[in-house]
Amino acid sequence: MDGLSQSPKTLNSKYFYDEKGDKLFQQIMDCPEYYPTDCELEIFKNKVQDLAITLKNGFNTFDLVELGAGDATKSSFLLKELVDTNVDFTYMPIDISSSMISYLETNLPKTIEGLEVKGLNGEYFEMLEKANLISSRKKVVLMLGGNIGNDTPENAIEFCRKISSCLQEGDLVLIGFDLKKNPATILAAYNDAAGYTRDFNLNLLTRINRELEANFNLDQFEHYPTYDPANGACKSYLISKTNQTVSIADREIQFDKDEYVYMEISQKYDVEQINKMAELSGFKPVKHFFDSKSWFLDAVWQKK
Repeated sequence: MDGLSQSPKTLNSKYFYDEKGDKLFQQIMDCPEYYPTDCELEIFKNKVQDLAITLKNGFNTFDLVELGAGDATKSSFLLKELVDTNVDFTYMPIDISSSMISYLETNLPKTIEGLEVKGLNGEYFEMLEKANLISSRKKVVLMLGGNIGNDTPENAIEFCRKISSCLQEGDLVLIGFDLKKNPATILAAYNDAAGYTRDFNLNLLTRINRELEANFNLDQFEHYPTYDPANGACKSYLISKTNQTVSIADREIQFDKDEYVYMEISQKYDVEQINKMAELSGFKPVKHFFDSKSWFLDAVWQKK
């Protein structure tokens, strides 16, 4: 209600992830236009031994905390490498989706024998603090998939500062960044031909209808993505096709024809910006892992 009462209207992208939203995002990641998944998967497949050595950082006992773990497709390569090399660690996936946490706790120990999983269902920083209460061991924090791009660069720096405040000196983070590249390549990734990204955005209206007693007519909204190569901001909007009134429980929201609802940002970066973000948020850059096209970067930072 706060977001829809603002001008311009906005909805928080973290609410995309109900059970259907989880499935739609898997379909987005599998569609041919969506390159970030394949790029980062290539890094985790082909450079997993180097990744494991870098993240162990001389320690053989630590907690591996993943923010927004999803189905752990990429991190599974690292988890298996750490288990196979007899590293003493606990995997702590954090996700806002309870169905994903349940899936990981049930299935990962079956596919990676000897893996210890302690799932944490909730908001990132509440669960990161909970992880510290559960264990005082060194922490290695993963944030994959370019999720750091789900906010403006200014807010991303504040986000990284909050991560830093939860860590001890010497702890590591690995953060995935989608890099600036040809604008057509980027825009196509958020406007796939099959319409999964469109359905992903519209599903949030379906969720509001179901959980908050609303009456959005999905046919009266359309998905509109944009990319600005000047500032690296890729944004998604829902556009109202007509003048309309939507009820949410006992309140009404007015939409004008062609009015937009700001749904999501996926910020793209260059290496210089990424190194500067590390320094501004209390970390020092340790190592960069690129895919073969240099479209994506997994940056390893150490808490100062």
